[in-house]
Amino acid sequence: MSQQPKQGNPQREGDVATIQRPRVEKPRKYKVIFHNDDYTTMEFVVMVLMQFFHKSETEATHLMLTVHHKGNAVAGVYSRDIAETKVAQVTSFAQEHGMPLKVTSEPE
Repeated sequence: MSQQPKQGNPQREGDVATIQRPRVEKPRKYKVIFHNDDYTTMEFVVMVLMQFFHKSETEATHLMLTVHHKGNAVAGVYSRDIAETKVAQVTSFAQEHGMPLKVTSEPE
C-alpha cells in the first residue's frame, strides 16, 4: 500500500529527501481603460492622464487620441486594488468637473 506524502513533508526519492510545496500563482493584473464619449473634452482627458497616471504630456495626448479614434485605450495595468482605486478616483474627479468620462477596469 503506497501512501501519498503530505504537503510540505519530506518524501524519499532514493537517498534524497525532497519537499513538495504548493505552487503560488501571481495575482492577476487589471487594465484601466478609458472609453470615448462625445462630451468629455480632450484637454480634460489629457489632464487626468497626467495627474492620475503620471503620463507625460506627449504620452497623455497620444492615449487621448487613441481613445478618440478607436473608442478606448488602456491607461495602465495594475493590481486589482490599485486599478479599482484609480477608476474610483478618476470617476469622482470627472463628476466633480461635470464630465461624463467613463473609466473601467478589467482583468488582463
